[in-house]
Amino acid sequence: MKKRIISAIVMLIIVIPIVYYGKSLFKIGVGIISLLGLKEILDLKKSHKQVPFIVSFISMICLLLIVLMEFEDSYSIMYGITYRGIALLLLLVLGASLFYKHDEYTITDGFFLVGSILLLGTAFNTMIFVRMFSLTKFIYLILIFILTDTFAYFGGKAFGKHKLIPHVSPNKTIEGSVIGSLIGTIGASIFYHYLVNPISYKVIIATFILSIIGQIGDLLFSKLKRENDIKDFSNLIPGHGGILDRLDSTIAIMLGYLLLYSLF
Repeated sequence: MKKRIISAIVMLIIVIPIVYYGKSLFKIGVGIISLLGLKEILDLKKSHKQVPFIVSFISMICLLLIVLMEFEDSYSIMYGITYRGIALLLLLVLGASLFYKHDEYTITDGFFLVGSILLLGTAFNTMIFVRMFSLTKFIYLILIFILTDTFAYFGGKAFGKHKLIPHVSPNKTIEGSVIGSLIGTIGASIFYHYLVNPISYKVIIATFILSIIGQIGDLLFSKLKRENDIKDFSNLIPGHGGILDRLDSTIAIMLGYLLLYSLF
């Protein structure tokens, strides 16, 4: 527990100034985090075989291009070059399987890797977009995750009797999930009303949906860990695991925000 608390304090000392300052510093930080997340995916051994170094390198370049792409400037020449570059790199990730034996790197591995790149790239790109647009809206989205996760844990401890999806995460309960989503929705909605924009019923509904999506993201990454027989994605953050252990719900919430963008 002591190690976990110290790690959390260190993370906050590093992350808060970067998030507050924003701009290029935030983009660089998110870019680094996205690469570390992809590294954890590459290190999985049951979901795919060992990915060759050159394919890993191409994948990381492709991920960075997606994460740092500025879609609002979609009519620029640079956007066109970047967009085509991403398409080319994704094809290379798949096409490389033709030059390796079946026990080294397969087309199935390639499709798994392409999916991971697109998932992480889209989520982290959305994270940058939200922060560049509004610091308070970014905090609002993070607050959904923090409140939902925290109160789902304590609510489950206090009132949990019925397992949510035991074969994926045996400690999560239906009661904890409901309590987490309710408090996450109320708390984040209040923050939104006073620090972002006057609230509407659409925002409340969207907040509740994002809270649920965040929990689904947590469960999906838990299932990925269970299928690979690992407790954590890595030991990067002592007491907390890896990047994907900490950002599983946030990744899902960012994708959910992209889906529900018109409601805000």
